[in-house]
Amino acid sequence: MPTTIHLGHSPDPDDAFMWFPLLGEGLVDSGDYRFEHVIQDIETLNRRAATGDLEVTALSIHAYAHVADRYALLNAGASMGEGYGPLVVSREPLAADDLAGRRIAIPGDMTSAALALRMHTPGFLPDIQYFEAIPAIVASGEVEAGLLIHEGQITYENLGLHKVVDLGEWWAGRTGGLPIPLGGNAIRRDLGEEAITELAAILESSIHYALGHRPAALAHAMRYGRDLDEGLADRFVAMYVNDRTLDYGDDGRRSVCQFLDEAFELGLIPRRVEPEFIGVPQ
Repeated sequence: MPTTIHLGHSPDPDDAFMWFPLLGEGLVDSGDYRFEHVIQDIETLNRRAATGDLEVTALSIHAYAHVADRYALLNAGASMGEGYGPLVVSREPLAADDLAGRRIAIPGDMTSAALALRMHTPGFLPDIQYFEAIPAIVASGEVEAGLLIHEGQITYENLGLHKVVDLGEWWAGRTGGLPIPLGGNAIRRDLGEEAITELAAILESSIHYALGHRPAALAHAMRYGRDLDEGLADRFVAMYVNDRTLDYGDDGRRSVCQFLDEAFELGLIPRRVEPEFIGVPQ
């Protein structure tokens, strides 16, 4: 009997795109493993990682700092912003320097977006909301600004909202062009070296297949597009499933380390973390 692997990922087009080959259709060789997809929003997966009940899970790089003793990062499956990333938006025009002390809706304390915003703007007032609701909450005037992740980054103007700061652009500007590390895929350490190596290869092959069969993968991803048309869905997927998803790259791994080092030095995570990446090309 195949071993069941519970694969946690978000209900978003980028995750759906790269994992659709593992839906049991024989598109990639999954060896002695069968994948059961556990689909939950990223903040729920962040919290769930603390229990370790999922063998493989998407999680925020911020959350990884809290579970690095239990999980290692897979080198394949990252979400990084190349000069772009989570956006702070407002109903009325605001300057980035005016965010301190303001009430800002965030999509969960454990998201990398929230950590980046705390690094950028110490002293803002967080209002935790479900990520999908934040654009409308900002448009209603209920909060002064909101932190957008996922497809809200490319649809916010439809609600007449204004960009205040792009945290990916900010991170690149202060680090000499490093991509901002947002999410990764983590694998439980207690699976053992052999299983971890096999699973890393299978998961990487799924991403390879999806990138090589883009129309089919995008058609599946559209089921999770939350009213995105095909053009916007393709644009969003391209932002977060690309060559960087197959391999963080030396600069990407360096960016993860710097992001977490700076967070520790600012007292925003509990301990210094030395990330371990599984499946780095030799």
